[in-house]
Amino acid sequence: MKSILFVAGEGLPFVKSGGLADVIGALPKNLVKQGQDVRVVLPLYKSIAEKHRDSFEDLGTFNVSFGYFQSVATVFTKETDGVKYYFIQHAPYFERDGLYGYPDDGERFAFFQVAVLEMLQHLNYFPDIIHEHDWHTGMVPVLCKERYYNDERYARIKHVFTIHNMAFQGIFPSVVLESLFGLSQELFNNGKLRFRDSISFMKGAIVYADKVTTVSETYAKEILTPYFGENMENVLELRREDLSGIVNGIDTEAWDPKTDKYLPFPLLNTQASKAKHKLALQERLGLRKSKDTMLVGIVTRLTWQKGLPLLIDKLTDVLSQDVQLVILGSGDTNYENILKGYEYRYKRRVCFYCGYNEELAHQIYAGCDLFLMPSLFEPCGISQLNAMHYGCVPLVRETGGLKDTVMPYNEFTKEGWGFSFTSYSGDDFLFTFRRAVDFYYDRPEDYQNMVKACREVDVSWDNSASKYIALYESMFQ
Repeated sequence: MKSILFVAGEGLPFVKSGGLADVIGALPKNLVKQGQDVRVVLPLYKSIAEKHRDSFEDLGTFNVSFGYFQSVATVFTKETDGVKYYFIQHAPYFERDGLYGYPDDGERFAFFQVAVLEMLQHLNYFPDIIHEHDWHTGMVPVLCKERYYNDERYARIKHVFTIHNMAFQGIFPSVVLESLFGLSQELFNNGKLRFRDSISFMKGAIVYADKVTTVSETYAKEILTPYFGENMENVLELRREDLSGIVNGIDTEAWDPKTDKYLPFPLLNTQASKAKHKLALQERLGLRKSKDTMLVGIVTRLTWQKGLPLLIDKLTDVLSQDVQLVILGSGDTNYENILKGYEYRYKRRVCFYCGYNEELAHQIYAGCDLFLMPSLFEPCGISQLNAMHYGCVPLVRETGGLKDTVMPYNEFTKEGWGFSFTSYSGDDFLFTFRRAVDFYYDRPEDYQNMVKACREVDVSWDNSASKYIALYESMFQ
C-alpha cells in the first residue's frame, strides 16, 4: 500500500468547472477501494466555503514563504468516501466568484503549491507519491527537487503528473521564478522551465516529475506531434519513456441509471424505459412529444475545441433530417447567440439551454438516442462515457479518448457501439450523422444492438485505477 496525495485545482464532490473535477472525485475513491491510502488537497474556494466549511475540521494555521512574499494559510479537512480531503484557505486568493481566469492566477497558484508543501511539514504527513494534475500544480515537483532537496522527507517523494489538457500550460513571465518561488533564474537560462520568453508551470512538471501521464492512450501519442503538442512536443519527446496514457472512467455510483437521483424514474435496460425518459425530456423542454422521433443530445462547453464551428456549419443540414436536438452548455457568446437563433427558428424541434444544469444533463443522457461529440481534440472526454452508460449511442470524431472509448459499429460483424469519423471535416461529420439517422429509422435492430453494447461497456474506474496502481508501484522497483 502506498500513501498518495492528489494535488489539484478542483475536484468533486466539492467544486467543479470541468472534467478534471470528475477525475479527482472518482479516481481517489476507487484507489482507496483497491487498498491505497489516498488524500486530496484543494484550494478552499468561496463556493466550497459557503456550502461546506461548517462541516470541516480546522487543522491549524502555518506560515507560507513564497518568493518575495510572506503570508499564512489555514488547512481544513474532511473525509468523504474513505478519502481525506485537505483545503488550503487564503481568502484574498481563493474566496472569489470564479476558480480561474484572474490576472494574478500565477501568484494565486504559486501560493497554493508552496502552501501544499508547507502543509506536509505542518501535519507531519509525507506521502510516498504526490500526484499532480494540470498546470495549477506543475511546480510542485520542481519545488521538491530544487527548494526542498536538502530535506530527505521531501526528496524521497515520487511525483506523477497528469496532463488533462495541453492547451492550458500556466505560462508566466520568468521573473516569477524568483519573485513567487524563490528559485534561481538559472532554471530559465538553462531551459528547464523556459517556454519561449516565459516559463511554463506545466513544462516544469514534465521535466521534473518521475512519471507523466495523460488521460487516454491515443492522446499520449497525439501530444508528441506538432498538431496536438501545443509547442511542447519536443519536451514530451524527451520523456517518451516515462509518458503513458490511462483512460478516464466515470463514477458509476453517482452515475447509476437505476438509482440516479436526477432522473424522474429509474432507467432500465429496455426500449420502453428509454422511450419513457425521452417523452419526459421532450415534455420538460417543450419539444413535440414523440417516442419514435430521433432525439439528439449535446452536453458541452461551447468552444472551438469541442467542434462547435464544424457543428454549426452543418446544423441546417442536420435539422433537415427527421430529428430533434437538445443542447446544454455555455461558453463563447457568438456560439450561444447562434444556437439561440436556431432554437427560435426551429420551435419545438430544437432546445438550447444556455448554462449548465446537472439534473438536465443526466436527463439528456437518459432520454436521447444519439449523443454528439465532434471534437477538434479531446484528451479523454467524460460525456461520451456518461452517454454510453445510459444507453445513448455516441457519434464522435476519432481523436484522443474518443477514439479509445468508442468502437464504431460494424453492421457486418455486429461489433461496436457508436459512430465515428476521422477527418475534422463538416462533410465527413454530416455523412456520419446521416448514417446514424438511417440506422435509427431503417435498421432498428442494429441500432438496438448498439444501445445494448453501450450499456455493456465497462466505463468504471476499476481497470484504470489498477493501471495507476501499477504505475505507482513501478517507481519503487
